[in-house]
Amino acid sequence: MTGKVAVITGASEDIGAGLVAAYRGRGWAVVATDRTIKPSEDPDVVSLAGDIADRATADRVIGAALDRFGRLDTVVNNAGVYIGKRFTDYTAADYATAVEVNLTGFFWVTQRAIGEMAIRYGGHVVNVSATSTEFADCGAPAALAALTNGGLAAATRSLALEYASLGIRVNAVFPGVIETPMRGGYDGPGGRGDLGGPGGQLPPLGRGGQVADVVGGILFLESSPYITGEIVHIDGGQTVSH
Repeated sequence: MTGKVAVITGASEDIGAGLVAAYRGRGWAVVATDRTIKPSEDPDVVSLAGDIADRATADRVIGAALDRFGRLDTVVNNAGVYIGKRFTDYTAADYATAVEVNLTGFFWVTQRAIGEMAIRYGGHVVNVSATSTEFADCGAPAALAALTNGGLAAATRSLALEYASLGIRVNAVFPGVIETPMRGGYDGPGGRGDLGGPGGQLPPLGRGGQVADVVGGILFLESSPYITGEIVHIDGGQTVSH
C-alpha cells in the first residue's frame, strides 16, 4: 500500500471503473462514486451511490476518504454527460442536466477536496472532459457540451494557478473517440461522443482509443509532479486535424 487515496467520480463503468482498478493496482485506496454503483468487496475501495450534482454527495464522498483512510491525495472528476442536439432544440431539462453534472458536480467535489488539500499536504485534481467540445463540427452540434466543458477547461487553468503555491496541481484530460466495451461502439467519458466520433470520422490514427489509453494518460499526470494547468488530449490526433 502506498498510503495514498483517490476519489473518482463517474466510477461505475468504462473509464471510471478502469481508473478504480488502475489506482488500486498502484496500491492506492479509492473512494468511488456514481449515481448507481455496486458495493465493493475490496476493503480498500469505498463505493458510494449518489447524485454528483448534490452538494451533500460531495460532502459524503470527501468525508468518506478522510474518515475511512485519513487523507485525500487525488480527485478525478470523471462524471459527465453529453447531449448532442441543435442549439435551438435543447430543452430546459437538457440544460439543467448538463450544467448540474458537468459543472455543479465538479464544483462541489473539487471545492471540498481543495479545501482539505490546502490545509494538509497538497494534492492533485484531474478533470475529464471531451476533445469534441473544443472545436465546431457541422455534423455534430454540441453547443451545450462546449459551454459546460469549456468552463471546465478554464477552471482547470485558473485553479492550477491559484493553488500552485499550496502544492495542489490541477490538470485535465480530454479524450476523443474512445471504445467502451460495456456500451459497445465508441463513446466518451460519461456518455460523451458517438460511433465514429464527431461527423462520423475516425481520428488521424484511424482507430478509436481504448479505455486504457485514457487511464494511462491520467496515471501519467499522476506520476508527473511538475505538470499543472495542462489539458492532455488523448484523441488519436483529432485535435490537431481541426
